[in-house]
Amino acid sequence: MPIKSPFFARTSALCNSMNWKEWAGYYAVSSYGTLHDPEYFAFRYSAGLLDITPLFKYRVKGPDAAAFLSRIMVKNIHKLGVGRVSYCCWCTDAGKVIDDGTVMRRAENEFFVTSADPGYSWFSRFLRGYDVVLEEISEEVAGLALQGPTSRDILKQICDADLNNLKFFSTVKARADGFEIYVSRTGYTGDLGYEIWVENEHAITLWDAIMSAGKNYDIRPAGLDALDVTRVEAGLILKDVDYFNALYALIDDRMSSPYELSLGWTVNLDRDPFNGQASLKAEKENGSKWAIVGLDIDWPQLESLYAKHGLPPEIGSHAWRSSVPVYISADKKYQTGYATSGTWSPILKKNIALATVEKKYENIGNELRIEMTVEHKRYTVPAIISKPQFFNPERKTSNPNSQSDE
Repeated sequence: MPIKSPFFARTSALCNSMNWKEWAGYYAVSSYGTLHDPEYFAFRYSAGLLDITPLFKYRVKGPDAAAFLSRIMVKNIHKLGVGRVSYCCWCTDAGKVIDDGTVMRRAENEFFVTSADPGYSWFSRFLRGYDVVLEEISEEVAGLALQGPTSRDILKQICDADLNNLKFFSTVKARADGFEIYVSRTGYTGDLGYEIWVENEHAITLWDAIMSAGKNYDIRPAGLDALDVTRVEAGLILKDVDYFNALYALIDDRMSSPYELSLGWTVNLDRDPFNGQASLKAEKENGSKWAIVGLDIDWPQLESLYAKHGLPPEIGSHAWRSSVPVYISADKKYQTGYATSGTWSPILKKNIALATVEKKYENIGNELRIEMTVEHKRYTVPAIISKPQFFNPERKTSNPNSQSDE
């Protein structure tokens, strides 16, 4: 059965819906209320506080820490400066993605790595020859994501970090109420936000401090249902939904390369050898078959399908996670791909999806057709290719004293 995170005493008391999920072996709140909408709007208009303790966490220390991580990651970690964070993925020798996560350089020879799947067994295979210590600290460190437009103002009330000058994808050690925390300007909502990492013994104190400081900023505890809507709006892929861990994939067709997941920007090819390098170089030269794109689904067309049956449109407030065929034309003679995640975006007032399509159809503005079932019958409606980042506000990367940041 699932285990309780260090924040469980607070999350369980606030979860009036009794709506829980299992996340990496932990109890995780789906939504605190009967509806997740208030939590979604907290992420977008004030601040939401999410327990992210279930992420797997690793400490990598030693003179060869950067070299070791550069060996197993597709990105050259040598180039990551102290106090900076990198989003990256790691691959098999065939260049297929195992998992994605963040790498934070806390000191010259110390890194903090997060992942969705357990990765210690895989990482440890490549330790030989490196002067490095790899420690799994998943059960020792708790995490909170504070996300939304007022998140900076709230966090400034409880810690001594210079948040006005903390760049996007940076991390800093700070003091909060007499104990040490690490703050990283990262998150999974595509908005201004922070992730706060703390030793378990201080978890409840941290939760209480943030919630107390956030009272005047409309803070809300938030669950995974609201998070799922925001991550689709932000174009952020999800393991086991938009792609599969290559180590667990039953067939080759379920494996994806970084280029096929639109993560080619994370790959540094021309450097010392790393896992999957030869395969990724070949793919870069020869081209990829697939690409992940955004789909802007034609709302008037969908509305007219329901109208033919005398019904109003039926679109749920939850994000959906299922495979939906995508075609090149209404006659459905040729399927070019499939949508894997989608949602009605309350802030954009659009019906959107993330889809894997053949690369030759990835150009922005192309019109495809997505399958929709109305009153037990399958139809198609137009879907326009767009950037996966449907929602990308300037505040996500900007600082109060500058117009934009890295």
